[in-house]
Amino acid sequence: MASSMLKYATSSVVKKQVMGVTGLLLCGFLISHLIGNCLMYLGPEVFNKYAHALVTNPLIYLAEAGLASIFLIHIGLAAKLTIENNNARPDKYFVKQKTGHGATFASSTMPYTGLIILVFLILHLLDFKFGPLHTATYGGVEMRDIYKTVVDYFQSPLSVLWYIFCMIALGIHVSHGFWSAFQSIGFWHTKYTCLLQCLAKVFAVVITLGYSALPIYCYLQGGN
Repeated sequence: MASSMLKYATSSVVKKQVMGVTGLLLCGFLISHLIGNCLMYLGPEVFNKYAHALVTNPLIYLAEAGLASIFLIHIGLAAKLTIENNNARPDKYFVKQKTGHGATFASSTMPYTGLIILVFLILHLLDFKFGPLHTATYGGVEMRDIYKTVVDYFQSPLSVLWYIFCMIALGIHVSHGFWSAFQSIGFWHTKYTCLLQCLAKVFAVVITLGYSALPIYCYLQGGN
């Protein structure tokens, strides 16, 4: 009994289920983070106060630890499943056939877009969370001027292009990952296929355009 449970817990089915759940949680984070980023359009005071409220909340460390754990579990399972699938393939020189169904561009490039997202995330943390420190004072409270850090960073056209390129990769990644996550966790029926795929495409477009608009906006600010 114990061995059967262990075998099930380590099976590819469970791995895909956990990967699906963590993927949906990360999609939820993308939406909440995008909403927070949109406060940039309301000016430096609103955005800086929002950022200050986040970083001074004692629960921020717990939230960051939880988010990091979810992300690491997701990419760890993704890497493991990719390796297992490649090892299980009998022909190392297998060539995909275009049949009009099955694998899509988004699904077949998941490992590559995932890698781009990982590199982007590391650089993103270095550029912003641990980036240049500026301060501003509102109502007698001194806080980090993260608004200036973000705007200054996007005064480089290369930074803008790199960010948008990564957001396109993110959009491609979630366009497949969003609906396949529901399939992995068992929330799936043929009659929902079209609906979930349409929702995934809408979600991907919102994420891509929503995040890509920010660097363009900051660039147009001219460093002011």
